[in-house]
Amino acid sequence: MYLSTEKKKEIFGSFGKSEADTGSAEGQIALFTHRISHLTGHLKKNRKDFSTQLSLTKLVGKRRALLNYLMKKDILRYRAIVKKLELRK
Repeated sequence: MYLSTEKKKEIFGSFGKSEADTGSAEGQIALFTHRISHLTGHLKKNRKDFSTQLSLTKLVGKRRALLNYLMKKDILRYRAIVKKLELRK
């Protein structure tokens, strides 16, 4: 699989509070962003893969919901994660 446990630990370690903290909003958003970039690359090669297209749409919606939650809860954490992941231009 493209996402090994070591890569997940690395993502959660750099964006979450620790490697074991897999439930924080920042860690989940970073994981979703990694998966979205992987699926986007796959869809560039296989443009008729509609099941992957549906999965990508759902994943983007989940990330958007987490970002909205974080923006309502703590605007500073929201701005930090958006800047760190370069989600806005």
